[in-house]
Amino acid sequence: MKKALRQAEKAAGINEVPVGAVIVCGGKILVRSHNLKEKKGNALLHAEMVAIAKASKKIGDWRLNDCEIYVTLEPCPMCAGALINARIGKIYFGAYDQKWGCCGTLYNLTADERFNHRPPVVGGVLEEDCRGVLQDYFRKKRAENRVNK
Repeated sequence: MKKALRQAEKAAGINEVPVGAVIVCGGKILVRSHNLKEKKGNALLHAEMVAIAKASKKIGDWRLNDCEIYVTLEPCPMCAGALINARIGKIYFGAYDQKWGCCGTLYNLTADERFNHRPPVVGGVLEEDCRGVLQDYFRKKRAENRVNK
């Protein structure tokens, strides 16, 4: 999760919502990613989506069942669905997301028995650190908005 936090900090440095992700296979980091939605003007480019695309390309397969993802914020519905579709082996996330979280907070998409793949999820990993990066980013954005008014 510490590597994912570094990715979140990179995202904040380019004015992206600071969410970072790392996909690990066999105990080794396969790919690192962070949000690119603002930079690329594409709503699909959440950290998890970028990580899935990079990992699939790197291993030459869309199935990531031998991999785990570490992401600093609980996946949204799109990302949780993509992780299910990618057959990710396990999901670890840091901060719980009260507005979009679909790995247990608003809805538990990953545990829905109607899906043929239900990856195990561990939430709250380095939660304070992950939440802190987000809070700092949004605190600075609000301060900038007050100054620019």
